[in-house]
Amino acid sequence: MSQDHRTHHRSDTAGPHDGAHDHAGEDGPHSTFSGYMIGFVLSVILTAIPFWLVMNNVITDRTVAILVLGGLAVVQIIVHMVYFLHMNGKVEGGWTLLSTIFTVVFVAIAVAGTLWVMFHMNTNMMPGHMEHVNHASHGKL
Repeated sequence: MSQDHRTHHRSDTAGPHDGAHDHAGEDGPHSTFSGYMIGFVLSVILTAIPFWLVMNNVITDRTVAILVLGGLAVVQIIVHMVYFLHMNGKVEGGWTLLSTIFTVVFVAIAVAGTLWVMFHMNTNMMPGHMEHVNHASHGKL
């Protein structure tokens, strides 16, 4: 094979990724137009329902409202991950899904730990604070 032929062959195979491998063929197509449309419609529905619930005061109990809206937000996150980010157990041998699960667990631990520490700091760091506030409000200092 001559030098010119090898150079010509290399330029024919080089794509827009400059030699990077295209993994779309290994896992099948990432999505189709109908897949994107399903994701879009689900996203619009999962945005419209909470908006309607809040604007029309359908749920009067604050705790129930937070749980319902939070649940719908989690469902919308999953829809985005599946339909737009194409995450499932098959892509990249499951490593993408595994890293996402690790991230969710890590963030949950960080948020729960932060809330726990802040709650206990508020409760334990200034135990006489409430007594001082009560005396001040009654004019007894």
